[in-house]
Amino acid sequence: MADKANTSQGAPGADSPAAIRNVVLVGPSGAGKTTLVEALLVASGVLTRAGSVVDGTTVCDNDDAEIRQQRSVGLALAPLLHEGVKVNLIDTPGYADFVGELRAGLRAADCALFVIPANEGVDEPTKALWQECDQVGMPRAVVVTKLDHARANYENALSAAQAAFGDKVLPLYLPAGQGVIGLLSKTHYEYADGKRTTHPPEASYEELIEQHRGTLIEGIIEESEDESLMERYLEGEEIGQDVLVEDLERAVARGSFFPAIPVCSGTGVGTLELLEIATSGFPSPPEHQLPEVFTPHGVAKGKLSCDPAGPLLAEVVKTTSDPYVGRVSLVRVFSGTIRPDTTVHVSGHFTSFFGEANSHADHDEDERIGTLSFPLGKQQRPASGVVAGDLCAIGRLTRAETGDTLSDKADPLVLKPWAMPEPLLPIAVQARAKTDEDKLSGGLQRLAAEDPTLRIEQNPETHQIVLWCMGEAHSDVVLDALANRYGVSVDTVELRVPLRETFGGKAKGHGRHVKQSGGHGQYAVCDIEVEPHPEGNDFEFVDKVVGGAVPRQFIPSVEKGIRAQMEKGVGAGYPMVGIRVTLLDGKAHSVDSSDMAFQTAGGLALREAANATKVNLLEPVDLVSVLVPDELVGAVMSDLSGRRGKLLGTDKIGDDRTLVKAEVPQVEITRYSIDLRSLSHGAASFTRSFARYEAMPDSAASKVKV
Repeated sequence: MADKANTSQGAPGADSPAAIRNVVLVGPSGAGKTTLVEALLVASGVLTRAGSVVDGTTVCDNDDAEIRQQRSVGLALAPLLHEGVKVNLIDTPGYADFVGELRAGLRAADCALFVIPANEGVDEPTKALWQECDQVGMPRAVVVTKLDHARANYENALSAAQAAFGDKVLPLYLPAGQGVIGLLSKTHYEYADGKRTTHPPEASYEELIEQHRGTLIEGIIEESEDESLMERYLEGEEIGQDVLVEDLERAVARGSFFPAIPVCSGTGVGTLELLEIATSGFPSPPEHQLPEVFTPHGVAKGKLSCDPAGPLLAEVVKTTSDPYVGRVSLVRVFSGTIRPDTTVHVSGHFTSFFGEANSHADHDEDERIGTLSFPLGKQQRPASGVVAGDLCAIGRLTRAETGDTLSDKADPLVLKPWAMPEPLLPIAVQARAKTDEDKLSGGLQRLAAEDPTLRIEQNPETHQIVLWCMGEAHSDVVLDALANRYGVSVDTVELRVPLRETFGGKAKGHGRHVKQSGGHGQYAVCDIEVEPHPEGNDFEFVDKVVGGAVPRQFIPSVEKGIRAQMEKGVGAGYPMVGIRVTLLDGKAHSVDSSDMAFQTAGGLALREAANATKVNLLEPVDLVSVLVPDELVGAVMSDLSGRRGKLLGTDKIGDDRTLVKAEVPQVEITRYSIDLRSLSHGAASFTRSFARYEAMPDSAASKVKV
């Protein structure tokens, strides 16, 4: 966080939703989003000097893990005030593992700044994110940063953005010396010592200005609601700057035109121009459609508006917890007004929307608002009330989790949560010390409440705690939080895939459990025949005992003993499935036979039968669907085949993507999320779902540890 000495008074709360702009910064890791936020805070007077990512002094990267790793791992809020408009800057991580934080930032915002470095191109994840924003009509602008980099080239970066995002990305400004030139105003805005001065551009820039200015004006006129404007322009009429700016602002607000602005965070060049675009071109919260609203019983609610006097409707977009401070919830208010010391209803209904495969149990309860504040990094500035459209922090909501809805207790509501990416990297962990097991459970529960992309699984078959993460960087952050925030040291252990055992052929087994050691003895003998079940994974017990060799009351005991041994396994220790067991014969004693004796004999008989034939291992097979650019289809198919995958086919998706479907053993794809990202440079994604169990080849089975 920036030093307090370097911080002036931040943005207060807004009186009206119309005076708010919620702007999320997105882009690849290393593009300079956090540094750009620092520059904008300086330009607006919130900070007296910018912090540094390297020094760990920025407002947004204030978490210990972020400071150590020198990169953002969570979203952060940085409000500022410019020309009477409150701008809530939402900084998001650029690394793919933290896409959950990115999506939370998109939910909290009404418009997006795509930050592209001038020394690099546009990566595939950023292109995919642009398409997502395009589908929902989110207003966007492109910010080209790192103009002072040794390999910076604004023209190349602009061309890359236009190739990736479309021809509606057009520059409003051109970098020129220690400033920028406004193409519509034909004014050179120069920066020196934190001050901006204006003067006409030099003659050497005239040709470049006219070239870009003509394209820009045509682009604005094409988006104008005045159909006569293009005709007048083509006839040579000079269109007034006021008309062009008005049409530009309307086109930006409705998400059909995307201005590009060059910004140098180090010198402050372009920061004021960017703030002007944000305040005058981006829409206010009342102009942005609210998410879908339901009652706690799943009944769709009529449309609500962003009205401070309306019913309360807010959403927790981020949760942080600290052993000393407690839980703090970052909240976006969609309707109504939140005030301190009032009671609200907290609704968490992830299961209703996402099914059982999440770590968030549904809940409905009333909670009292504790401290209410406007955060600036780690600083919390008290708030007397927060109106619709604004963002704030609420302290001590003990049950509220990320994605939960806050509403009036008399009229509870539920917002449909934003789409959660599926965590696909399993990491098995265990507490380093037995005494830490309870602390580990508590820490994981708190982390799951903060992070909807983290899924905690207590596997009943392998008896392992499995963290389903978005990738290695995500798992590193989770383990770091456990160690440094909750004081729990954990070890990662080899992940065990839940295999099964079955008989490879027919075999007979003799189970004899006879003990005579004085007093009441134990006596049970049974003979069984075991064979593979014709219908796969079923178990069938057949009684063919004749003449009462095994008394009727002990036949269920034999079956119970066999089932218990099947759960333990007979070879590598995995549960046994897919067998038919026939009880053929046995012996009993009138005094010493018992239920437990025949259970033991049944288990012994199954183990002896297993020794007389081959026991096969069965492995779980998943249906894997990989969405990949067309040029990488061959590489992905080859990789899946190398994982013992069975290719099922391909489907064309859109103009340049293909969906590859295959069935792949789970043991081969435990790290597929990492490998696929490396293979495709982040351009491909995949889903997986359980298909069935299949026999494991001998070559693979020989590697399984008993």
